[in-house]
Amino acid sequence: MKAAISQLVLPNLSMPEFFAQVKEAGYESVELSLRPNEGSPFNFNVTDADLDGFVQLSKKYNLPVDSITISNSKGNLLLPTLEAIPCIQETVWGLECAAKLGATAALHTLGRFTPELYYEDAYKNAVQNLKIIAPVAEKLNVALSVEFVWSGFLFSPVEMRRFLDEVGSTHVGFYFDPGNMAVFQYPQHWVRAIGKHVKRVHLKDFKGGPLNGVWTRLGEGACDFKAIFAELKKIGYDGPLVSEVATSLASLKDTADDIKKLIKQYC
Repeated sequence: MKAAISQLVLPNLSMPEFFAQVKEAGYESVELSLRPNEGSPFNFNVTDADLDGFVQLSKKYNLPVDSITISNSKGNLLLPTLEAIPCIQETVWGLECAAKLGATAALHTLGRFTPELYYEDAYKNAVQNLKIIAPVAEKLNVALSVEFVWSGFLFSPVEMRRFLDEVGSTHVGFYFDPGNMAVFQYPQHWVRAIGKHVKRVHLKDFKGGPLNGVWTRLGEGACDFKAIFAELKKIGYDGPLVSEVATSLASLKDTADDIKKLIKQYC
């Protein structure tokens, strides 16, 4: 395992500034964030020349791009396939960008409901749409990794496992973020239930309840990292541990040190 960081933590930096600051703080790899905002250095207007520039920065600072996040600008993957085509196309394009950057995983949150989009329909739509995307992910060797977020969808580890089993691809999996489920459940339960579907790990911490909770520095919240790492070890996860800890909670260096301490203590 190694200490990594997501560009989601530092969205307003230029790409050179991001790589320089992350290297100085002691991280060992990065996750870049594909955003619809044209002001973002990595957006849907990015060119192959831009991507090559990111690769050169990665090499200059010895910070591999292990993963990316994909934030779609058009629709979502919970819609019927005909309506979801623009989102499917953007997601495929994001996977292609990831492959060009050398990343082997891409985070996706699938999308959100509307009053007219019922849960069971969204579930069926998402399975169908991911089955369309899966062959591309397999060809590119980039795992599209579904993250549990507070959208009300796939709200239990058993349902998430069943969902991924129905998609049925080695390259459509789960992006585990213990902070996201600590408000409702015990994150280590998700690792055991989902098992080999886990493709990447974000690190955040959280304490409190649904209406009064707050994000914290790693180790200061409710996440039982000893139990979490024990379950990650059982499933054979040895990939990057990607910080999503806001700099308002801890400095970049402090969080890098916190992750390295967790690795040393529990791995």
